[in-house]
Amino acid sequence: MRLRDIVTYETAGDALLLNALRELHATEQVSFIKNNIDHYTGATFGCHENYLMRRETQFTPPVLGSLLTFLATRQIFTGAGRVGQAHPLAFDFDLPPSPTPVKFQLSQRADHIVNDIYQWVQFNRAIINARDEPLADYRKFRRLHLLIGDSNMSPFANALKVGTTACALTLLEEGRFPRGLILEDAVVSTREVSHSPDGPWLVRLENGKMVEALDVQWRFLDAADKYLQGRDPEIDWLLENWSFTLESLRTNPMALIGGVDWITKRWLLETFAEAEGLRWDDPWLLSLDLEYHNIDPARGLFFQVKGGKRISDWNQSVRIKSASYRPPNNSRAAGRSQAVAQFRDSALPYVINWDSIASGPNHTLIMSDPYETYAPEVRAFLHEVNADA
Repeated sequence: MRLRDIVTYETAGDALLLNALRELHATEQVSFIKNNIDHYTGATFGCHENYLMRRETQFTPPVLGSLLTFLATRQIFTGAGRVGQAHPLAFDFDLPPSPTPVKFQLSQRADHIVNDIYQWVQFNRAIINARDEPLADYRKFRRLHLLIGDSNMSPFANALKVGTTACALTLLEEGRFPRGLILEDAVVSTREVSHSPDGPWLVRLENGKMVEALDVQWRFLDAADKYLQGRDPEIDWLLENWSFTLESLRTNPMALIGGVDWITKRWLLETFAEAEGLRWDDPWLLSLDLEYHNIDPARGLFFQVKGGKRISDWNQSVRIKSASYRPPNNSRAAGRSQAVAQFRDSALPYVINWDSIASGPNHTLIMSDPYETYAPEVRAFLHEVNADA
């Protein structure tokens, strides 16, 4: 799938949930909140990212170290923002105490990441989940599974999150990855950057040198500009807006309102707190923090903000109504949708997974290539199932 498709279909998923509430006449009683934390219990909810990679890609220690550095620092433009910090009781062990209370931070997930690489997704949450489950032909592909990301309300931020990471992974696959950027401790750096909304977002490398997260991101962008520019109009759009975002973070963060969630949320909450004379620990601000993530445009605070033309045009362009009922035509989703349409009004038993469709004990279709639609194969499969029914 292309970057615009990914953002469009995630936005369409929000619309599907909201339409379900409307059909049930439940919009006044129920809200869907697209965030990653519960202020009152300390719980966290994941926003898992999955990237398909070539099986032969070598994750050597230096490469993994640089990848962790990229992921720990990208939150300066991908973070969804939150009031306060996680309560230590949310963990099986105590977090290192912050030198000063955290009133507002960049990332919702940062406090809940306690390892750099691990195979579990709960209790020992890592930046990278190491389980090898490609959900495709294991001889050709591997799946990079990330737990560190926040759920973005801004489609622009979502595009930056997925697009910059995809560019970094392309550089990795092609042996063009920036080197010499290994952090002393990626987990600690993740938390320290998140806890510093005013910057300068310093991180410590394994050689003891302190560098700015912005400079780290510029290193990755420079490599992407050098090796990836001109390959595809969408990549060029991503590179241009990655540069715009990094430059704005240094010189004019307010230019990113509507495009970077933590900046947008902080501006809204600061404006409200100043008008009402509130402290950052006031429950009212916690409630507004939550309401920022309401997916209903009539109620969600994010939707009340208009960004600059560059950002608002993108955010509007990916809100496509037909995406709620029309699948992508360049992936297995097309074939799966055929099966859904056939089976949903049928009494036949069925199971539809990422890479397979089954009906009863005798009928199974394997779909191991994510880049194929499998439309002809699904039609033949459904014909066979119906013939045997």
